[in-house]
Amino acid sequence: MPNTYSTVQGDTWDGIAYKLLGSEGYMHRVIALNPDYAHLVVFPSGVLLNVPEISKPERDRSNLPPWKR
Repeated sequence: MPNTYSTVQGDTWDGIAYKLLGSEGYMHRVIALNPDYAHLVVFPSGVLLNVPEISKPERDRSNLPPWKR
């Protein structure tokens, strides 16, 4: 089940993706879960959006020095 987010005045798709998921690159996934709002560029406050759960891949730390692992 996806998480939800209530917009604040001035939110944009890329800003929401960055704020919640860590990258603007997830913007298309947020839009796909909220097709009724795809026409909006700048959001008013109070729009409840579904936000996908993104699994973050583990970074390969084997090549780091021991004190940074």
